[in-house]
Amino acid sequence: MATVKEQLIENLVADEKGSQCKITIVGVGSVGMACAISILLKDLADELALVDVSTDKLKGETMDLQHGSLFFSTSKIISGKDYSVSANSKLVIITAGARQQEGESRLALVQRNVNIMKSIIPTIVRYSPDCNLLIVSNPVDVLTYVVWKISGLPATRVIGSGCNLDSARFRYLIGEKLGVHPTSCHAWVIGEHGDSSVPLWSGVNVAGVALKSLDPKLGTDSDKEQWKNIHKEVVASAYEIIKLKGYTSWAIGLSVTDLARSILKNLRKVHPVSTLVKGLYGIKEEIFLSIPCILSRNGVSDVVKINLNSEEETLFKKSANTLWNVQKDLEL
Repeated sequence: MATVKEQLIENLVADEKGSQCKITIVGVGSVGMACAISILLKDLADELALVDVSTDKLKGETMDLQHGSLFFSTSKIISGKDYSVSANSKLVIITAGARQQEGESRLALVQRNVNIMKSIIPTIVRYSPDCNLLIVSNPVDVLTYVVWKISGLPATRVIGSGCNLDSARFRYLIGEKLGVHPTSCHAWVIGEHGDSSVPLWSGVNVAGVALKSLDPKLGTDSDKEQWKNIHKEVVASAYEIIKLKGYTSWAIGLSVTDLARSILKNLRKVHPVSTLVKGLYGIKEEIFLSIPCILSRNGVSDVVKINLNSEEETLFKKSANTLWNVQKDLEL
């Protein structure tokens, strides 16, 4: 006797295998799941794959998302401990990594995360040789360099989420001070995603009006309105959120989805993301730092040559030295 499905549906065309736009997220912690829900709500993928070593959490998170399928347009959500589920991805987002333990040095944390990347990246590239890799795990700039080295991919296809979030925080806080929506506040944070990041006060503008033209001391120590405190708040905000709720997740998930959209939709939007900066601004080492990059389906297709003033260039080089001091002793 025919099944209910056979009685209801008559198949006319063989199903085409494979997806047009598949995204894989490695790591289903708070950041990975914030990325997943943001990507699903933006309808960026027709297939989403999740990978993690924690089988029960992975299964639970996958089921939870699948049960919401009525409310978004991604037709297939799969998961597994085995990286074969990631095969033929257009974009692979890496959020997996160890968290810093109390009393642990930054270098020790980096080395532990290097070892994790060594176990992840070669298999991902084997299953998706044409993918772009988007690195979110911290410290993101050093790990983006590490992934580039391990993957064998061109540097243009290994992108660190970098200062995209720092710049978003910067623009939000400037907007709050001015009473203007962040999308109308144009401002950039470059360099390390972290304590040595560099705010480009010289380029901050609203409707093309440079704030420095209204107050040349803006962002300096002698600025009466203390605008420089906004950048201090940007740097401190992650620490503050971690102190309050234990981790950061939502803003980074939204930031990563913004980057994913620019790559997958070939938008050629400019984002401050971590890319190979050797040869720029007098930097001789192979390090990754955030500078304004044009993102397309090829990853970082171009970089924007911003004119840094002497102070900004000094701070950018200092940021580079900070990272190099961590990176030079790594064992790859």
